[in-house]
Amino acid sequence: MLSMIGLLGGLALLIILTMKGMNLLIAAPLSAIFVALLNGLPLFPQMAAEGEVNFLTNYMTGFSGFIASWYLMFLIGAIFGKVMEDSGAAESVSKWIVSKIGMRNGVIAVVLACAVLTYGGVSLFVVAFAVYPMAISLFKEANLPRRFIPAALAFGSTTFTMTSAGSPEIQNWIPIEFLDTSPYAGWEVSLIVAIFMMLFGYWWLRRMIVKAVANGEHFEERDTDHHETRTALPHPGLSLIPLLVVLVISFIFHDSLKQSALIVALTSGVLTTYLLNRKYFSNFGKAVTEGTVGAIIAIANTAAVVGFGGVVKGTEGFTHAVSFITNIPGSPLIGGALAVCIIAGLTGSASGGQSIALPLLAPHYLDMGVNPDALHRTVAIASGSLDSLPHGGYVVTTIRSIAGETHKDAYPAFGALTVVVPILGVILAVVLFSLGM
Repeated sequence: MLSMIGLLGGLALLIILTMKGMNLLIAAPLSAIFVALLNGLPLFPQMAAEGEVNFLTNYMTGFSGFIASWYLMFLIGAIFGKVMEDSGAAESVSKWIVSKIGMRNGVIAVVLACAVLTYGGVSLFVVAFAVYPMAISLFKEANLPRRFIPAALAFGSTTFTMTSAGSPEIQNWIPIEFLDTSPYAGWEVSLIVAIFMMLFGYWWLRRMIVKAVANGEHFEERDTDHHETRTALPHPGLSLIPLLVVLVISFIFHDSLKQSALIVALTSGVLTTYLLNRKYFSNFGKAVTEGTVGAIIAIANTAAVVGFGGVVKGTEGFTHAVSFITNIPGSPLIGGALAVCIIAGLTGSASGGQSIALPLLAPHYLDMGVNPDALHRTVAIASGSLDSLPHGGYVVTTIRSIAGETHKDAYPAFGALTVVVPILGVILAVVLFSLGM
């Protein structure tokens, strides 16, 4: 019981501290220490027996492991976003979109840009870096409250695209190893659920923005924004080419290079932006520097939460929680969805929820004769729900590091679109699969 109190209390503490604005580099280890103490874990390796779990080793293994895996992607992705901004390419694309679909449709432009890049295999974090400058320009043109930008970025990236059939994102590929399925598993149900999430989520986002505008909210500029009025911008056609280069190269090399394909694709995007638009840059060197600093802050925040998850996974309480969750009676689809949802929430990671639950769930459910395609799609969609609680690495990175917002202002809309909408999508998927689709 004390172990479970420590587990849930540590998670609650992390969420509360995050919502109150405490730096994650402090909040995450503090919360992890709380979890460790109530679970009886030694704080340091010198206090533990050889091979025994301890706070410091588990935290730093998770922290450093994430940085080792993702630093170059974060770095080049942040630089790509900044050079797109500094060259005027992002502003050119945004003005072209506004001229074609109208300022009132700037929100859908942001959502669709994220959706295209995500479904093309670009990392969610990188998508946020790359599209944010365009989102700033579009929201400014339409005079919409900027606190909704993180929600628009996340909605286009983590809902109807990330976990849908055919998506090259890792959340759609992890189940293949355990269920012997394909990336297109359950595509008929996936298509219906994706359409539902896209339409319902966009309606909800627009409703929240319209209400905010009616209450007097508007776009507020900051010192970090580009204030100068450009007299010359690159052609929107040329400005779109770097995005297409990233999309095409990541898709071509996805199978052979896996996540390393992003390094090649994003580097190509930076070089393409420079070669096509070099005469339009305000200060290329400054853009690279700002991107580098932003990447370091973003990956450190995310790694801090991953470190917390590393401590959580080493506790007795977590072991008992996983055992209980994975043995929930009733429909295997409901049990699988709940297991992945809850573990993703505890670890703050969609891929973490799947990676921990599926090795335990898959053999048991497959022996029961569960349709592997249905289980694949259900757990994939489920993984993209509670992973977006306030302490999630992607949540903190997008709201704090990229958009510069507070959880108090940005998370209500963010959570509605990335937690509630996917949960409704999971329910719809279970119902459709249960009806024999």
